[in-house]
Amino acid sequence: GMNPDLASERQTASFSVEKLTARLDGGAEHTRIRRAVVEAIECDPVFSRENQYFQSQNERYEAAVRKAVHLQKKMHEMGWTEDGPEFKYIYRALSGDIAFLLHRIFMRSISVLGSKQQIAKWIPLATQYQLIGSYAQTELGHGTYLQGLETTAVFDITTQEFILNTPKISAMKWWPGDMGRSATHTVVFAQLYVHGKCYGVHPFIVQIRSLQDHSLCPGITAGDIGPKMNFEHVDNGYLMLQNVRVPRENMLNKFCEVQPDGTYARWGSQKINYFTMTTVRISLISDEAVIPLMKACTIAIRYSVVRRQSKLKPGEQEAKILDYQTQQEKLLPQLAAAYAFHFINNYLQELFDKVYREIQRKKFDTLPELHAFSSGFKAMVTQYCTSAVAICLQACGGHGYSLLSGLPSLYTKIVASCIYEGENSILLLQTARFLIKCFMAASTGQPVPPSVTYLAAVKPGKCPAKNKLDFLSPDVYTEAYQHMAARLISSTAAKLQDLIQSGVKKTDAWNQCTVQLVQAAKAHCHHITVKNFAETVEKLETKAGIQKIMKHLCDLFALHGIFSNGGVFLHDGYISGAQMDMVTASYLDLLAVIRKDAVPLVDAFDFTDKSLNSALGSYDGQVYQRLYEWAQKSPTNKQMSPAYERYLKPLLHNTLSKL
Repeated sequence: GMNPDLASERQTASFSVEKLTARLDGGAEHTRIRRAVVEAIECDPVFSRENQYFQSQNERYEAAVRKAVHLQKKMHEMGWTEDGPEFKYIYRALSGDIAFLLHRIFMRSISVLGSKQQIAKWIPLATQYQLIGSYAQTELGHGTYLQGLETTAVFDITTQEFILNTPKISAMKWWPGDMGRSATHTVVFAQLYVHGKCYGVHPFIVQIRSLQDHSLCPGITAGDIGPKMNFEHVDNGYLMLQNVRVPRENMLNKFCEVQPDGTYARWGSQKINYFTMTTVRISLISDEAVIPLMKACTIAIRYSVVRRQSKLKPGEQEAKILDYQTQQEKLLPQLAAAYAFHFINNYLQELFDKVYREIQRKKFDTLPELHAFSSGFKAMVTQYCTSAVAICLQACGGHGYSLLSGLPSLYTKIVASCIYEGENSILLLQTARFLIKCFMAASTGQPVPPSVTYLAAVKPGKCPAKNKLDFLSPDVYTEAYQHMAARLISSTAAKLQDLIQSGVKKTDAWNQCTVQLVQAAKAHCHHITVKNFAETVEKLETKAGIQKIMKHLCDLFALHGIFSNGGVFLHDGYISGAQMDMVTASYLDLLAVIRKDAVPLVDAFDFTDKSLNSALGSYDGQVYQRLYEWAQKSPTNKQMSPAYERYLKPLLHNTLSKL
C-alpha cells in the first residue's frame, strides 16, 4: 500500500498536478504520446533495468547492445519513426542505457558533411544496420582543440587513395563510443596532406572491422579503453591506424574535395558545422542534465517526507526531515532550478528554430548568437545540475550512498556531461567572446541581438527595494541580475582594454582576464535564466493554481542565486547590506511556502518507478521494504562467502585452537 506520510502530502496540493505535467510536456497530447511510449517500453522485459545495479561491465555492455537491437524491432512493430513525435521520448524511457548512440552521430556527420552521392551510398546501409558506425575525433593527446589532432591522411595520387596513420602514441583515437567492440566503420578526423602540404582536419569514412566475422581489418588496432566512472554499458574505444588505405570518395566532401589530380577545392559555408554542434548541445541539456536533476529531486524529496528523524517538538512523534529548514534549503532550490532549466531549454529551442529557418534561406548572421548561447548554457546548466544532484544525494544521508537509491549512478553519469561535447570553461569563454564583442558594438551604438541589448545600458543605479516583499517582484530581481551581469561584462571589457592599451599582447591580455570572463559569461546565462523564468510565469494561465506555484519557484530560484552569490551583488553597492537581509528573509519565507507543494511538484515530472529505478524514490514511499527486498537480489547474498573456506575458517579455527 501507500505510505501514509507520502499520501498526506498529495492531498493538500495547491494546483493540478496533471495540468502542470501537460504544461511541462508542451500540451496534453504530448503527455499522452510520452506515456504511451514509456508504457510500451516498460512492459517489454527486454528493456528491464531491474538488475542494472548488480551487473558487471561486460553484462551492461551486452544488455545495451541487446536493447539497441531489440529497439529496431520494437520501433517497426509500433510504427515509430526517427522523425515521428515518439522518438524523443524513447531515449528518455530507456534512461539512456542503450548502445549505438554513436551510430546516429556517424549518420548525422555523413548527412551534414557528405555530398549527395555519399549520403545515397552510406545512409541506407547505416539505416538498415548493414554496418555499425562510430565517430572518431578525440585522441589521447587532444580533445577540445581540434586543429591539434595528429592523425594523418596523405593523398596517394597514383592509387587515388588516402593513407591514414597514427604517427605517435598521442595521436591514437581514444574515447569514441561504440568503437571498442561494436563498430564496423567510423568517421576518422585526420590532418589532410596533399603533395606535402597540410590542409587541416578533415573527416574520412574508414572500415575498421570485417563485415564477415568482425575481425579487425589490416592495419587496424582497436579495443576498449577500460573501466570508467560510469557509462559501463558503452564500449568507448581506442584506434590505431597503420597505412590504412581508403578510396578518394571516402573523404566527406560536401564543403571541399581533393580532385583526382590532387587539386584541393573548397566551397559553401563551413559555418553549418557549428550548427550541428548546437543541435547536439541543446538536446544534451535536456536529456543529460535537466532530466537527471528532475529524477534526483523526485527521489530526495519523496524520501525526505517518509524519513522521520528526531523530534522538532518534545512529546510529538519524530519529524519528517523535510520539515527541517536546513533540509528545505538543500532541496527546494534544486527543485526550482530543475523548473528554471526546463524553461530555458524551451527558450533555446525557439532560438534554434528561428536560426534554422534563416539558415534555410542562406542567412548565417544569427548563428553566432545561437552558438554562444548553446555553449554557455550547456556549460552553466551541466555544472549547476551536477552540483545539485550531489546535494540531493547527500541530503538522503547514508541511504543515498547506496547504489539502490539511484542517486550515485545519476551523479556519476551527470559528471560526464560537464566534460563531453565541449569542456565547460572553454565553452564559457566562447560565450564571453561573443558578449565582449556585443558590448563593444553596443557601446558605440551599433545594433546587437535582442538578448544582449541590456549591455548598452550599464548605469550605476541602486536597487529600489524598500522591504522584503519588494524582492518578490520579478522586475526588482531581474533588474538586479541584469545590473550584475552587465557590470561584470563591462568591467572585464575595461580591464581587457586597459591591458591592451598598456602594451600587453592581445592573447596575453585575454589570458589574464579568463577567470573574470568565465564569471561574466555565467552571470549572463544566470540572468537570462531568471528573466526567461519570470517571462514564462507571466504567460502561464492563472487557472488550476499553476501560475501561483510557478511564481513561487521563480522567486526562489532568483533569490537563491542572490543569497548564495552575495558578493557580486554587494560589490558596487547596487544591493546594500540591509537589502541583503531582506533577500534572506524573503528567501527563507519561500521555503516554508514551497515545502507544502514539494511532493506534488516532483509528481508533476511524471517519472514511473521503473524509470527512477530507486528504492528511495518510488511513488508509494515504501522505502525500507524496498531496500531490504532489493538487497536480497544482490549476487553477494546468493552464495556462501567465497572468503570463508579460504581465509575466515582457518583464521577462526586457528584462533580457537590456541584458546
